[in-house]
Amino acid sequence: MARPGSGGNVLAAICCIFLPGLGQLVQGRIFAALLFFVVSGVLYFSFILWIAGAFVHLWSIIDAARYRSLSGLLE
Repeated sequence: MARPGSGGNVLAAICCIFLPGLGQLVQGRIFAALLFFVVSGVLYFSFILWIAGAFVHLWSIIDAARYRSLSGLLE
C-alpha cells in the first residue's frame, strides 16, 4: 500500500464503509482502527452526537483511502 489510490487503499476504504476502522485494520494500523471504531461507536450511540459520528465514519473512509505507509515514502 505505497501510495494513495492504490488497490489496497481502495479495498481499505470500501471496508470502512461497512465498519469504521475496518480499513485501517486491513492496512495493519491497529491503533487507528480501534480509535475510529470506538469514537464513531460512542458518537453513533449517543442520541445528540450521531451526526458527529457520521463525520468520524466519513473521516475513517478518507483516511484509509489516502494512507501512505513509511515504506512507500522511502521508495
